[in-house]
Amino acid sequence: MIRVSLVLFSFWLISLDASAAVPEKTLVCFGDSITAGYGLDQSNSYPSALEKLLNGRGYHYRVLNRGVSGDTTKDAVTRVNSVVALHPDVVLVEFGGNDGLRGLPLESTRKNLDSVLATLQAAHIRILLVGITLPPNYGKDYIDSFAKVYREVAEKHHVPLLPMLYEGVYTVPGTIQSDGIHPTAKGSQLIAEHMLPTLLPLLKK
Repeated sequence: MIRVSLVLFSFWLISLDASAAVPEKTLVCFGDSITAGYGLDQSNSYPSALEKLLNGRGYHYRVLNRGVSGDTTKDAVTRVNSVVALHPDVVLVEFGGNDGLRGLPLESTRKNLDSVLATLQAAHIRILLVGITLPPNYGKDYIDSFAKVYREVAEKHHVPLLPMLYEGVYTVPGTIQSDGIHPTAKGSQLIAEHMLPTLLPLLKK
């Protein structure tokens, strides 16, 4: 009986060693206030919703929220090395909305996104680039040129692009806070669901 118990204990230790040897997979959501979950408990942000959705589908990733309210693409350039230092498998890049709302030069936005993606790719990190649009009062020409920045940067770096973060979200009642910009908990859930089809090909079970 003691011999059997020792054998079982040995198998248990081997199992523990094997599981410990498997590195934890990490996905970083790197962005601005939308990623940070502005106005919400962080448990109601879209990165938190995304982690739950992925786990439910058998993709066991630790999802880290690296969103900072007010950040522009220039801030992203400043912070990107701190993201690389986390050694993530995948990074979701969500910047540009604050650039557009402040009317910053589109060429600066393009160069900054280019720099962020180049830094991540140099570290062999898989990337999903996430775009957003601007309110109609910014004018069709500026809005179209703004959207083009995301397309061109994604094409240059051969990374998948989710062109519009709020697609299928903004028009659903109860998904946007009273400021007209940031998602509610319900909106965060829909954002996470909307991301899945573009994100899943970058992930491994």
